[in-house]
Amino acid sequence: MGLLIGIGGTKPSFPYDYYYGIEWDITVSNKKPTRIGKMELHQSLPLQNMMRRCILKDDGSVNYYLHANDSTKRDNGAAADLTGAHGQYMVELPDVYVRFEMDGNKCRHLQSTEPLPGFKKWRKDYVSAVEATVHRPTNTLCAVVNNTADYRGGGNQSDWDVLSKTQLGKPATNINLNNFRAYARKRGSTEWNCNLYQTHKKLWWLFAVEYCNFDSQDGFNAELTEDGFRQGGLSAGVTTLNSTKWSNFCGYYPVIPCGTTNSLGNHTGVVEYTMPDDYDPGVVVKVNVPSYRGVENPFGHIWKWTDGCKCLIQSEADGGLSEFYVCDDPAAFTSSGTANYTLRGNLPRKEGYVKKLILGEDGEIMPLEVGAGSTTYFCDYFYTNIPASGVSERGVLFGGSADSGASAGFVYARTNFTATSAYAFIGSRLCFYPQIEQIEAA
Repeated sequence: MGLLIGIGGTKPSFPYDYYYGIEWDITVSNKKPTRIGKMELHQSLPLQNMMRRCILKDDGSVNYYLHANDSTKRDNGAAADLTGAHGQYMVELPDVYVRFEMDGNKCRHLQSTEPLPGFKKWRKDYVSAVEATVHRPTNTLCAVVNNTADYRGGGNQSDWDVLSKTQLGKPATNINLNNFRAYARKRGSTEWNCNLYQTHKKLWWLFAVEYCNFDSQDGFNAELTEDGFRQGGLSAGVTTLNSTKWSNFCGYYPVIPCGTTNSLGNHTGVVEYTMPDDYDPGVVVKVNVPSYRGVENPFGHIWKWTDGCKCLIQSEADGGLSEFYVCDDPAAFTSSGTANYTLRGNLPRKEGYVKKLILGEDGEIMPLEVGAGSTTYFCDYFYTNIPASGVSERGVLFGGSADSGASAGFVYARTNFTATSAYAFIGSRLCFYPQIEQIEAA
């Protein structure tokens, strides 16, 4: 696909020393690719280190950044307000220049802080530090740490407030994709959205390069390798609950309070959370709540409705294809149809662990082929089903839920629900994706 960067011994030293990335062979099951590019950048991680928690105003300006080691404080040490009174609790993601290459069986992903030849710009955006809830009086999507009734999560069950299964301080669920989009837009513009495919994809590739690992559920390891590289993953996350016990306890509604990882600040890590005794009386049950550089529960706990992508699943008699579409302009998102969307590839017709990604020049993280396992290739599952007749338009859920087990992870995707589907175990995030004109004028 044109000029290949990073191979051979005759490459110029400038500007090609400003990228770092990974390479893998699609025929090899190893979940750990190979680091390529400038090794010093794999140690310093300039892009990943620009990720930071902040409080974002509705006009898209940063009210203040949060302390690197404790998100209950501002970066100057003063107390922060995460309740929504000062703005939304977000993680700032930097401009990232990316390139994807396919060379026979070899695939490469390169990323850089610089606009190198052949690289595309994924522009600066924001994703909620916590799973989203709703300001109930106005039905506005929020990213807050707030235990009051106005921000009650789950299905807004007021009669649970004094019980161990309380939804106070939890993310909101049982809301369909169309409503999540509408609730986000109540912040004032189409720049505000629920979980965005483009943002989720960006997070995944930042993680994959930093840890050189396609298994986001690999055990967390805070130690660097002897070469100074990150290793391991984000742990199993909140995916190890027993389905029957979770159902009996709270009907599959959220169990993890927003802000459980506040103490990690901008750092990657896990915080142990002990489930209420009512979940499994007499038994101490603990889960690890992960945060990737400030993004709490990037997978697991609850599924995340994700906007900016959709699928058209055809019955065998009506074409026999499962088409994956993407729209990169939130202002052009639609609740029905693909008029503003681009076909990016065809999905597998059966479920299974992801073996190959669609990838392409935009780095799509939806599967092209299944047939792997929980510790091979991309290590995450893909779930779909085929309509008996006609063509079914489906949304996309990412990440898995609290009982997903080894199936879960960044690229665990589910394509069997329509955009009008709402369940106790499905929530979303809050994203801010600035308009191009605003960025250029800044």
